Amino acid sequence: MNSEPWTIESIRDALGDPALAQRFLGEINRAPADRLLVVFSKWERIATDSRDASERARELAGYDERGEVPPGEWADRTDRVLAEADRIRARGAA
Repeated sequence: MNSEPWTIESIRDALGDPALAQRFLGEINRAPADRLLVVFSKWERIATDSRDASERARELAGYDERGEVPPGEWADRTDRVLAEADRIRARGAA
């Protein structure tokens, strides 16, 4: 994990998706002075979550590349997902 303090630039970079980064820049640039820290904190949290999720995904991909099973208990939700898909199709959705 990075221990450097967040900056506008590092938050923008951590978001990854250009559209999301543009949304952040728009919000931070339009924020009134008394709301600037609130907006910054919101996006700091989003950037932290994005960075952490990316790091976890890379870690899990490493297990897959080595043909290993990732550690931990994994719940098989296949039946639940398939049942939900059936319900959606029954309502006439795509």
